[in-house]
Amino acid sequence: MEWEEAAQGFAAMGSEARLQVLRCLIRAGDSGLTVGEVQSRTGIAPSTLAHHLRFLTAAGVIGQARDGRSTVCRADYGRLEALAGFILQECCVDAGTRDASDG
Repeated sequence: MEWEEAAQGFAAMGSEARLQVLRCLIRAGDSGLTVGEVQSRTGIAPSTLAHHLRFLTAAGVIGQARDGRSTVCRADYGRLEALAGFILQECCVDAGTRDASDG
C-alpha cells in the first residue's frame, strides 16, 4: 500500500460519523446492511449519511451494491486489514536504537 492510498483510507475514517457508519457495517458482517438499515442504526440524517457513504466508498473502505431497489453497503475487510497492516508494519523497529545519551 502506498502512502497516498493509506492517507485516503485513514482520512475517510477521520470523522466520528464515518467511524460510526463503518463500525455499524463491520458489526453487520459480510451480509452488510441496506442504506436504510444503516440510517436506522446510526440515526444519521439521510442526506448526511449519503455524503458519508460516498466518502467511505471513494476511499475503498466500504463497498456498495444494488440489490433490487436497495443499495447494500458492506465493509471491505481486506482494505481495512491492509490499512491496519500499513500503520503497524514497522511497529517498534526503532525501539532498541535510542542512544543511551538520549536519556
